[in-house]
Amino acid sequence: MASLLDRVNANPRLQLATTAAVSGVVVASTILGFQKLQKARRISELKRSINSLAEDGEGNLDSFGGASNSDKEDIRDAILARRAQAGDYDEELILEQLARNAVFLTPEGLDKLRGAFVIIVGCGGVGSHCTAALARSGVSRIRLIDFDQVTLSSLNRHAVATLADVGIPKVQCLRRRLLAIAPWVHFDLRQEKFWEEAAEPLLAPWEETGQKPDFIVDAIDNIDTKVALLKFCHDNKLPVISAMGAGCKSDPTRIVVGDIGTSTDDGLSRSTRRRLKLMGVTKGIPTVYSTEKTAEGKAELLPLPEDEFRKGQVGDLGVLPDFRVRILPVLGTMPAVFGYTVANHVILALTGYPHDYLPAKGREKMYDGLLASVQGSEEKILRHQTGGDASISVGLKTPITTGDIAFLAEEIYKGRSVITGLTTRLVLIRWRKPADSILIKIGKGHNKQKSSNLKLCDLVLMTKEEGSRHDKMILRGEKQPEDIYDPEIVAKVEQTLKEIALYEKYR
Repeated sequence: MASLLDRVNANPRLQLATTAAVSGVVVASTILGFQKLQKARRISELKRSINSLAEDGEGNLDSFGGASNSDKEDIRDAILARRAQAGDYDEELILEQLARNAVFLTPEGLDKLRGAFVIIVGCGGVGSHCTAALARSGVSRIRLIDFDQVTLSSLNRHAVATLADVGIPKVQCLRRRLLAIAPWVHFDLRQEKFWEEAAEPLLAPWEETGQKPDFIVDAIDNIDTKVALLKFCHDNKLPVISAMGAGCKSDPTRIVVGDIGTSTDDGLSRSTRRRLKLMGVTKGIPTVYSTEKTAEGKAELLPLPEDEFRKGQVGDLGVLPDFRVRILPVLGTMPAVFGYTVANHVILALTGYPHDYLPAKGREKMYDGLLASVQGSEEKILRHQTGGDASISVGLKTPITTGDIAFLAEEIYKGRSVITGLTTRLVLIRWRKPADSILIKIGKGHNKQKSSNLKLCDLVLMTKEEGSRHDKMILRGEKQPEDIYDPEIVAKVEQTLKEIALYEKYR
């Protein structure tokens, strides 16, 4: 150390360099210290302003800004939010709160997130956790849609509800609590049930700016409204992600994000997928679902008690028409995992961060082949009914779509022959020989239309070889299925066709 000091003292240049270096460190430390003091001062001023807001005499708040029975803290939060949303909030403090997101997503990505408009439909366990994550992450415009109120049973899974919130609308509860965390977020509250007829106004652009929703979150647990929302978004090309059933699930490691065409067999996922396929939606909707299988000892949907049945039709027992009345067992942690998984996907999609979800099954060629097999079979049957007149089948149309084919092949028959369970070279073919002509004719001359009277509940899935035998012996022969198949197979097919008939009304 002494020799170093001696060299510095003996060399004017080293003296100058050392002085400059020390001065730089002092200046940098001073600047950093000043910035730290400035930040502390701004935070201190913000806290002092919050403490004094209740004395500003701004009066009672409306029901969606803090109910009349709100405590002083709620009132302070709501007034601060009013100021923050009007622009009276230090931008540097917002950026400090979102600093970790900015580092991860890049400042450009964070800007996209802060400029986004997201709609959450359903504000229960899944929707509330999703909303909280989006608000904390910087999304600045959020519309909440839910008709329901916070109940005591909500508290095991709701993201922010407290005992003080029991009895108030879920949308109001979320706004009330999240304003205390991110007061600059603008909330648009819609306390009503989503339904098909109200889809357009509920999913309309943000009123003040005309901005269309950048993403829509489906956190609905009612099948009819869920399907209506997803079909509307699909038809109108609105980005949407759907959360499937968290009820009866217990393994968070089995939750994945995949296309609607890849989702598996929890009840809500299966029913949603089936209904959408019958409407022609076979892929293209990202979905959060669980691959967990039920097993002995695991929770299941609880049956409706017998005394409830005696009160009337099951559909008349809910608080709203066509809404569920049975109790679904829910482990409180699972809706949170679903909700945060949904929010994570939305954040990545909005900011352009690299992300992939499981692709839809590449089944289009198979569907086209099955559709062709149906067309060919109907033409053969019609020619047989008319004594071999080939001209009668020219131009024959069948009332079957690709969505119908996907529904039958994937959802009903699981891609397997109903006769042997084989999975290769499959065809769809009528189960029973038509008693009367299958031909429906409308119009004459150039306006003539010919179609088959085929229904979904007429069709079964077989291998090509089984189908040829079935066509020869039954459809164009004199035998019945009972004459050539085992009773177990016949009973299974008849039960399956009854199940298909129940779904016909959703086409």
